[in-house]
Amino acid sequence: MRILHLQSSFHAGGKELRAAKLINAFGPAIEHHIVSAQPDAFGAASAIAPEMTVSYPADFPPLAGKPWPARLQRLARAMKPFDLVLSYNWGAMDGVLAHTLFSQVLGLPPLVHHEDGFNQDEIDRLKPSRNWFRRIALGRTAALVVPSTRLEAIALEAWDQPRWRVKRIGNGIDIAAYAARPRADALPRVIKRPGELWLGTLAGLRPIKNLPRLVRAFAGLPEQWQLVICGEGPEREAIRDEALRLDVAHRVHLPGFAADPAQVIGLFDLFALSSDSEQFPISVVEAMAAGLAVASTDVGDVRAMLAPANRDFVTRPGDDGALANALHRLASDERLRAAIGAANKARARAEYDEAAMVAAYRAVYAGALGRAAFP
Repeated sequence: MRILHLQSSFHAGGKELRAAKLINAFGPAIEHHIVSAQPDAFGAASAIAPEMTVSYPADFPPLAGKPWPARLQRLARAMKPFDLVLSYNWGAMDGVLAHTLFSQVLGLPPLVHHEDGFNQDEIDRLKPSRNWFRRIALGRTAALVVPSTRLEAIALEAWDQPRWRVKRIGNGIDIAAYAARPRADALPRVIKRPGELWLGTLAGLRPIKNLPRLVRAFAGLPEQWQLVICGEGPEREAIRDEALRLDVAHRVHLPGFAADPAQVIGLFDLFALSSDSEQFPISVVEAMAAGLAVASTDVGDVRAMLAPANRDFVTRPGDDGALANALHRLASDERLRAAIGAANKARARAEYDEAAMVAAYRAVYAGALGRAAFP
């Protein structure tokens, strides 16, 4: 079986790492061909097991450009040699439109589209032009997969998708992998020293994650607290500049992308998420599995994901003071952190194990192919 992945980006972010995890779960018998709308964005490739059969075709037509008929037809023809097409987010939507327009005449394989959230330009309001584009482009997709209840509602209402097409699958992880305590030197360039307490996060360093906000919220914590931000992206300098401005640069660490979060997140004593927009952030599930309390902005499904005891520490987006207060309350009470962390761990074990997620994706892809099982 040959699967084509049309990625808006293959940077090492949540949706990309989930795709890598699914590729690993499906095994080496399947060929995966990954195309990125951002040509140099392939950081998530490091999360794919070396025994998997994966290629990154450089000669595939660009996913970005004007939606002229000739260009869309070239995109559609390039899909023909595959058995299944998987597309991801707005950056791959031209490919989805090409498939809808030419699938019947060219006899194209089925396409399953995945939506995981929005960029900075759609935080406050969805763009009507993109809503209309999606309504048209999704017209012949076999399924539309979303991770959150909010995106499910948007798909049904704003994008006018039929109920049968929309499949909500929450993100899952290997819960058992987060049970062991990592080594103090598990991260490159940063070693956890005796007496230190770590506030940590896992995030792409992108504007929508608003990590300078996290630096501001952290700045008032006592000196033994360190802020560790694991990820890569274009906002590295903005984060560093904010830390320098607030005179906390000596306590703010940017060790880069953590290829195996299970080997890192257990070093944290508290987890934070400062994003302007999320849907079902897998980093929060990872923090829960590691038994951490979480301070977060109230985005996507975060409040519902967390154990009830943790929900008082979910704050209104844009309220830096509220996030700082939530961090201070948790940082100053070790027993409270431990109790909330235990509740989060129990909830993650009960709700978010990856076996259920993988089984749900297998079922959606099998349905698209008209098969009883996948692969």
